[in-house]
Amino acid sequence: MPVVHIYLFPGRSTQIKNELVKRISKDFEEVANIKPESLNILFHDVEKHDWGIRGALASEVPAK
Repeated sequence: MPVVHIYLFPGRSTQIKNELVKRISKDFEEVANIKPESLNILFHDVEKHDWGIRGALASEVPAK
């Protein structure tokens, strides 16, 4: 059973995550012939102060 891990900053709604699950599941089925029933998708909401990017904490990096 494949597992997809998605790491995001917090703030995405359940509705957005649900749409991501549907689309990712569809793509796995079409491309890799893996049924949605066999796919696990895990969301990890990581605070910006717990994420390093470009040599600094994401909480300290100016938004683009």
